[in-house]
Amino acid sequence: VMTFSSVEVEAQAPGDFLAEFQGQFGASAQKLVALAEAMPASTYDWSPGEGVASVARVFMHIARYNYMYLHENMGRVSPVHPDEYGRWEDEASDKDQVVAILQESMQYVRDVVESSDTGSLDRETMLYGRDVGEWAVLLQLVTHMNEHLGQSIACLLYTSDAADDSLR
Repeated sequence: VMTFSSVEVEAQAPGDFLAEFQGQFGASAQKLVALAEAMPASTYDWSPGEGVASVARVFMHIARYNYMYLHENMGRVSPVHPDEYGRWEDEASDKDQVVAILQESMQYVRDVVESSDTGSLDRETMLYGRDVGEWAVLLQLVTHMNEHLGQSIACLLYTSDAADDSLR
């Protein structure tokens, strides 16, 4: 006969979470910014189809969520008002502007993380209707970035002169 007891387990950030996050985030941020800089300005308005985000919109979506997750889900002060970062996906398409906003959003995340300690990341917050520790918001942030990094790489391959016509 097996018996199970109900034990409430509270998830906590591992002691090395911030260092691990900084490494993962730093690598992803570097790749995204390098990709944004490498893509020709002429591709920033390109979209794979009607109703699908353009290259610029994907980069602005990433930047928006870099501010939004930390501000709205972790209560950190944002240097950019939500009304402003909420407009970027619809309004920003100039390559230089997009790259600058993307870089600034990455620096904002770095600054917030550098001013945090692992213990503070155990504070409970809401993320997509679930009670989670703040560390889970940071995990979602880097997961979100990586999802769109892959999407952006696919856009680069598709729009590249070197892309095989069978990809188009």
